[in-house]
Amino acid sequence: MRILDRYVVRQFLKIFLICVLGVPFLFQVIDLTDRLDNFLADGVGQAQVAAFYFYQLPYQMILAFPIACLLAAVFTVSRMTRHFEVTATKAGGVSFYRLVAPMLLVGMAISLVALSFSDIVPRANRRAAEAIDNDEERAFDIRLNFVFRGDGGRYYFVRRLDAAAGTMKYIKIDREGTGYDYPSYSITAPDARWDSTEARWVLENGHQRYTPERDRVIDVAFAELWQAPFRESPYDLLAKAKAPEEMDYAELGRFIEALERSGENPRKERVQQALKIAFPFTCFIIVLFGAPLANSTRRGGAALSIGLALATTIIFLTLIRVGEALGAGGVLPPVAAAWFPNAIFFLAGLGLMARVKT
Repeated sequence: MRILDRYVVRQFLKIFLICVLGVPFLFQVIDLTDRLDNFLADGVGQAQVAAFYFYQLPYQMILAFPIACLLAAVFTVSRMTRHFEVTATKAGGVSFYRLVAPMLLVGMAISLVALSFSDIVPRANRRAAEAIDNDEERAFDIRLNFVFRGDGGRYYFVRRLDAAAGTMKYIKIDREGTGYDYPSYSITAPDARWDSTEARWVLENGHQRYTPERDRVIDVAFAELWQAPFRESPYDLLAKAKAPEEMDYAELGRFIEALERSGENPRKERVQQALKIAFPFTCFIIVLFGAPLANSTRRGGAALSIGLALATTIIFLTLIRVGEALGAGGVLPPVAAAWFPNAIFFLAGLGLMARVKT
């Protein structure tokens, strides 16, 4: 690397690291202020609160990555502009594009680091949720009166599911058939339990009624019965076991399949899944946008740089919410909705770059 490249990277990383370590603590102070009454009302101890925010730190650091990249890009370029370092490099035959190229490369590297954290952050978020979990929250593991669509045209009607206990009450399974080779049948049972060893549901003391033709029914009583295709776990059937930020990309994909088979439309969850890929690359795009933006404002000091960064952050977060709403409402496909803010800032960044005097 040239001396100039090392200088630019050093200035960028210094501001980035200060922000990425400082912003999460600001998030935690705001969140603690908002949750404090709930913590006190639920009897959550100090050690539990400390553990909760410790495990929340990776998630909040990932959220801080784009903000830190933006602040680093804006402060680095604006400082070099005010001190005529940009003018000096141009006079020495180095274009503005070449000057900010190291920051763009670092921004891409940070995006890849953020993407690699996609498996770590959900696990940390789950540990954070467990740290303040109370027995009263067990009620949320109950699901009543729902229909689950399985493979092969099977429909499962369940009166009551207790995901924590791994039990079901009053379950009925229906499948439409075509005749004696593939008959219609209906299975009813007052109880079912989850066999964690074999990873299957076992129905108890029920009846299976075959209907190979309309006017003929064959009734078979059973003490225990299980179906090979019926292997969805209790929390898959619950279809609300975790928040999207507590699931990695693959887990969220299985959760979406469970929602679809339950007869629900998981457009919102599909947007969240696509955001797990789109959000990390915000770091690179925000550097591409912030560097020429800071160069275009020659006057003003730190206050102006902070103002630009805050305004850009607010606009970007607003666009993320707009994209989520458009995706959840079916106006945009989920992937397009997730990449919608990145696309706008990428095009805006290219436009600002094109207007820079090199």
